[in-house]
Amino acid sequence: MKLKANGLLVLLTIILISFNQTAKADIYKQALSNSARSETETKVDKKRKPDEVLRFFEIKSGMKVFDVFAGGGYYSEILSYVVGPKGSVTLYNNQPWDNYVNKAVAARLKDNRLPNVKNYVEKPEELTKHREKYDAAIFILGMHDLYYADPEVRWPEIDKMKFLKGIHSILKPGAVLGVIDANAVEGADNQLVGKKLHRVDPKVLIKDLVAAGFVFDSESNILRNKDDDLVSSVFEPKNKYNTDRSVLKFRKK
Repeated sequence: MKLKANGLLVLLTIILISFNQTAKADIYKQALSNSARSETETKVDKKRKPDEVLRFFEIKSGMKVFDVFAGGGYYSEILSYVVGPKGSVTLYNNQPWDNYVNKAVAARLKDNRLPNVKNYVEKPEELTKHREKYDAAIFILGMHDLYYADPEVRWPEIDKMKFLKGIHSILKPGAVLGVIDANAVEGADNQLVGKKLHRVDPKVLIKDLVAAGFVFDSESNILRNKDDDLVSSVFEPKNKYNTDRSVLKFRKK
């Protein structure tokens, strides 16, 4: 009887561990299925795969996460559900981005709808003065904007290295920086393709982040698309969330 009891105890322990692991893994799926999300955004989940992305970037409950050039906040809202009430999200844009998306951000955060999300607007170069520290940061489809200036749309020249070092400075040691961007052909002029195509050569992106103090950790193929031509604008209808995208994980030493 004692052997049977011990066997049952072992079995129950295995079941409990398995359940706990499943529950933890499901935090991303649960975030996507949150009923408060808009139908417009849930429709693009299949192409953007935010659950797989955030799992790869090791975002966990209770974390403080900095969402770089968050735009209207698609990822900020999902992050809000993943980190939960004990965590927080900073939805960050520079002024030109905010001029374009401020109404969308205001609607998303209206009436304290996402109480753990804070809107933050600041010059990229000023992040070096930011004193709050974060457990992780994500930079989704925006790093190509650091390589050009476009006066016609009032997009300013950014001190790229100062900005990247600013992101580095606000992260805690060991923190992950997750980066996604649409790929250009290897060796492309990032100033040109950034402005015209909104793409970037991922090898240059990696080089610049390493120069800013990050360590390149790993890459995921979850958003790769071998059929993308790499030379057309991401805004062409055929390319909307269909581009060949690098999903890159960096760490702060």
